[in-house]
Amino acid sequence: MATLVGLVESLHLTTHEALSGIFGSISLASWIFLLVPQLIENYKQGSADGISLAFLAVWFIGDITNLAGAVWAGLVPTAVALAVYFCFSDLILITQCLYYNFVNARKSRKQSTRSNQTLDSAEQPLLSRRDSSIGLPGSHRRSSSAASRHHRTSLARTDSLTSIIEEDSPSNEWVKNIISILAVGAVGTAGWAIAWKTGVWTPTPVDDGTGGVDTALGAQILGYASAICYLGARIPQIIKNYNDKSCEGLSLLFFILSLLGNATFGAGILFHSIEKEYFLTNLPWLLGSLGTMVEDATIFVQFQIYGGQSPSAIV
Repeated sequence: MATLVGLVESLHLTTHEALSGIFGSISLASWIFLLVPQLIENYKQGSADGISLAFLAVWFIGDITNLAGAVWAGLVPTAVALAVYFCFSDLILITQCLYYNFVNARKSRKQSTRSNQTLDSAEQPLLSRRDSSIGLPGSHRRSSSAASRHHRTSLARTDSLTSIIEEDSPSNEWVKNIISILAVGAVGTAGWAIAWKTGVWTPTPVDDGTGGVDTALGAQILGYASAICYLGARIPQIIKNYNDKSCEGLSLLFFILSLLGNATFGAGILFHSIEKEYFLTNLPWLLGSLGTMVEDATIFVQFQIYGGQSPSAIV
C-alpha cells in the first residue's frame, strides 16, 4: 500500500483519483471479457436454452437508458465507455441466442416429422421385416445379446471416466475462475497505468451540481430507469433456474465477472467523490450496479444447489 501511495504522489495524483481510475479500468476490463465465457458455453452446448431471453432483453433496455443517462449527466469517461460497450456486447449475445434458438427449433421440427414417419411405417405389415430377420436359428438373439453386453460394458467405462472427471472438475474450474479474475484485475490496472502515462486518462473534475436543473433531472430519470431494468433483469433468469432446477447452459464465470464489474464500477464512482451533489447525481448508477450484486449472489446460490445436476454449467 505504501508503494502505491508513493507512486500516486510521484504522479501528482491523489489516492482517491488513482483508485477511482484503477477501479473504473478494472470494471471496464471485466465487462469487456464478460461475454466470452457465456459465448463459449453456448457454443459448446450448441444451444442457448440455459439463458433467459427476457433477462437479456431487459438488460439491453437498461444499457440503452444507462448510456443516454451517462452522457447526459457527464459521468466519468470510463462510465460512458462502459455504457457504449454494454450495448454492443448485449447485441452480440442476443444475436447468438436467437441464432441457436432458431436452428434448434428447425432441428426439433425435422425430428418430429421423422418420428411421425417412423410411427407410420410401424403400422405396416410385419411380413417384410420378418423376412429380413430370417437366418440361422438363434443367430439374431446371440448377436443382440453380444451387442447388449458390449453396450453395457461401454456404458460402465463411460460412467467410470465421467465420475473421475467430475471429481476433479470442480476444483480445476474454480482455479481457472480465480486465475481469470486475477488476470482481469491485472489487465485493468495495467490499462489504467498506460492510459495515464499516455494522457488518455486524466482526473475528471467533480461536478459541483451547479449545472442545469433540467439536464440533471433528465439524466437522473434515465439513470433510475436503467437501475430498475438492471435490478429486474436477473429475476427472469433466477425464476428460470428455479423452474428448471438447473443452471446447465450458464457460465458461472459470466456472473463472477458481472459481480466484479459491478463492484469495481461502484467503487470507481465512490472513490472519485463522496460530495453530496455528486453522490446524488450518481445514485441511480450506484443502485443499478451495487443492487444487482445481491441478485448475482442469488444465482451463485443456485449454482451451488443445482450444481450436482448440471456439472457442465461451470466454464
